[in-house]
Amino acid sequence: MSTPILATKLYIPPPRPKVVLRPRLIERLNEGLGQNQGFGRKLTLISAPAGFGKTTLVSEWVAGCQRPAAWLSLDEGDNDPTRFLAYLVAALQTLALSGVEGMAATIGQGVLGVLQSPQPPPTESILTALLNEITALPNNFVLVLDDYHVIEANPIDHALTFLLEHLPPQMHLVIATREDPQLPLARLRGRGQLAELRATELRFTRSEAAEFLNQVMGLNLSAENIAALETRTEGWIAGLQLAAISMKGYEDITSFVKSFTGSHHFVMDYLVEEVLKQQSESVQNFLLRTSILDRLCGPLCDAVLHRDAGRHPPPPASGQETLEYLERTNLFIIPLDNERRWYRYHHLFAELLRQRLHQSIASSPGDAESRVHELHIRASQWYEDNGLDIEAFHHAAAANDIERAERLMDGRGIPLHFRGAVTAILDWLASLPKSVMDARPSLWWRYGALLLVIGQTTGVEEKLDAAEAALQGAEADNRHLIGRIAVARAVLALTRYQAETMLTQSRRALEYLHPNNLTLRANANWTMGVAYLYQGERAAARLALTEAIALSQAAGDIFTTILATLGLGNVQEAENQLHLAAEIYRRVLQLAGDQPLQIIYEAHLGLARILYEWNDLDAAEQHGRQGLHLARQYDQVIDRFIVCEVFLARLKLAQGDVAGAAAILAQASQSARRQNFVYRIPEVAAAQVVILLRQGNLAAAAHLAQTHNLHLSQARVSLAQGDPAAALAALEPLRRQMEAKEWQDERLKVIVLQAVAHQAYGEKEKAVQLLGDALALAEPGGFIRIFVDEGIPMAQLLFEAAAQGMMPDYIGKLLAVFEVEEQKNADTSHLPSAQSLIEPLSQRELEVLQLIAQGLSNHEIGERLFLALDTVKGHNRRIYDKLHVQRRTEAVARARELGLL
Repeated sequence: MSTPILATKLYIPPPRPKVVLRPRLIERLNEGLGQNQGFGRKLTLISAPAGFGKTTLVSEWVAGCQRPAAWLSLDEGDNDPTRFLAYLVAALQTLALSGVEGMAATIGQGVLGVLQSPQPPPTESILTALLNEITALPNNFVLVLDDYHVIEANPIDHALTFLLEHLPPQMHLVIATREDPQLPLARLRGRGQLAELRATELRFTRSEAAEFLNQVMGLNLSAENIAALETRTEGWIAGLQLAAISMKGYEDITSFVKSFTGSHHFVMDYLVEEVLKQQSESVQNFLLRTSILDRLCGPLCDAVLHRDAGRHPPPPASGQETLEYLERTNLFIIPLDNERRWYRYHHLFAELLRQRLHQSIASSPGDAESRVHELHIRASQWYEDNGLDIEAFHHAAAANDIERAERLMDGRGIPLHFRGAVTAILDWLASLPKSVMDARPSLWWRYGALLLVIGQTTGVEEKLDAAEAALQGAEADNRHLIGRIAVARAVLALTRYQAETMLTQSRRALEYLHPNNLTLRANANWTMGVAYLYQGERAAARLALTEAIALSQAAGDIFTTILATLGLGNVQEAENQLHLAAEIYRRVLQLAGDQPLQIIYEAHLGLARILYEWNDLDAAEQHGRQGLHLARQYDQVIDRFIVCEVFLARLKLAQGDVAGAAAILAQASQSARRQNFVYRIPEVAAAQVVILLRQGNLAAAAHLAQTHNLHLSQARVSLAQGDPAAALAALEPLRRQMEAKEWQDERLKVIVLQAVAHQAYGEKEKAVQLLGDALALAEPGGFIRIFVDEGIPMAQLLFEAAAQGMMPDYIGKLLAVFEVEEQKNADTSHLPSAQSLIEPLSQRELEVLQLIAQGLSNHEIGERLFLALDTVKGHNRRIYDKLHVQRRTEAVARARELGLL
């Protein structure tokens, strides 16, 4: 039975060896806690070179400080931010497991779920959620990060900086490291928020060295020898320990001490050699050959060593017994759990052992490099046998066993939708020479395909081109690989909205892929379905996406099932089947579970659009913002976030925040132009036209609609300009076009605007007839906002239809929404008042109002509308009364607030 990876991590202080009590340092550490006044400082930093007893000191202090502590020992593998955060949360959870009052065992559980996704949200969002949970804790505690010097990833430094800047008062952070971390230490120091211990404080004093050498290490050295060793080591604890181990068995201690000199580097080389020479050959063999392992357990060590029996003396005991022996003899081995199953070597000791391993193998017959690779292959096999395929891959890569590494990538043990696993594979692929990649073209394909998995498009085409170039010289039948490359090209074309390329590559993939490769055939059907959707061929899209769902489900491929199901939801939404589409989007969120995959932004956005249409604006905003949050995690050359921003601007407008909507669209427009998102620029412009019309800027709206050839927007501008005839002339051919294509969503939008235009033109009967057509199309999907967003003119038209007894239930529901919005916004006057609906402006009054807004005098209005001057003045009075104003400028301002202009 395999051991979970997290089980090998040290979440508790390491067992405390017999140590020299150092009250002067314990007192310094207590000062970092502010003594009895709560946590006076945020951070205690213990920074010194290797071997100065940092871990031992902190472990001893934690045991006596009477505050619960979470402990996380770090290693090089923790440079992945996702892995680091997962281990940090797991360390905090040990506080609950150890019985700390008020600490819930589920703290950070949601964060751990989020971190399992291939595209986790931004680190600051994750930390904010965790900090909110910590803030609610009743008790103070300490978090220790040991061996922080192994962290080289800037994102982790940034995460820790964010944590320190927002650290709750209950929490105190302790960092033990060989070098100063990239944190704002100067700022923390200036604010009095940093306590520090450096090498000068950590090194042994003369009396501490005497206690250590004679009492802890069991020697009987004279004061002169102790003084000499302390001087030569400068109080370096590891040096003293190595010296003590090395001098065991020496009769002439004074001679040994006199010969003991040199810098730390040379002293360490000398002493490690002396330590190793004091061990039996079998123990030396064990130490050197197991040094390739980051973590050790008995069975793993047995697997790495057992085939050396013919070349080296067999181990005197099992791997587990040898590990326990090494621990008892203080040979720089650190237990990672209380059960003494997993261990690791001291980092510096492990580095030296590896160096000695290469030296010892190089001096013996045979290929040294291949013999080290053989050790890695044995480790890889053990990890694979025990279900730890990620570790198995790492050792296969270290052994340069391309075939084994590729086989492990193809297996199900490495979740290729998990960003942490994909990143490790991408790093390895990036390290391979071009000649190796060219010899195995499938590696080029995998490189490009995995970049697409994590939402990166940069460099993908070059990788796929290289794969095809390498294929030209290959002798083997590579039909299947040709199909794989075609799938990747189709996905890349999808990010660029290249529908024809998507169709070509999808069909090529289906031609070349093996019939049993259900996953990639599902992918090809998905890209084909999306291509048809881009082209407006919705029936063909439905068929291809349905096939993709069936294939991916048969293959057990949840990720492709999600992709294809989202596409099917888009089709149903476009066909005005809002209830079915909402059900599909919710199903996608269920399939994704707690993993916020980037692609499920589309499910959130689809639900947001539908909930908006159903007038559930709060829920729509929640899903819209979540969609934007996920969409922003894509590569910068992918435009998905623009779609989300346009929706949120539309929502702002419905909430009466015209300025907020305009600001969002200004930012979206800037981003779209900067990134040359040519397919998003018209979409942003169409939304901006609505804003400009609401603001009364007809000239800018007209220019924008004409520049981008936005037919529906041009019709809206014509209506705002008081020219319903021009609007109708633009809408009629557009409606015929939508009906010919059977685009139900666009057809409904055109008919709604046609009804408003006919009303403005004075053709009330025709307007009501068209409204009836629109209501018949909209009622099955429960559309609301498509009518409400048209404002007063639509409300007037609905009153007319209601008076004729048309669809009383549906119209009653729509008018009720108008009334609710009026009451809700009565104080801010962002929407029509109840009085204005009860006594709406007539069509002629609306025409007069439009001309007033254009600055025409009463005489000019009369000439334009063929009305007597007194008649115009009468219209003015009624307009002022209905708008509750007294002069022209107030009427225009009020009308713009009400959406009449």
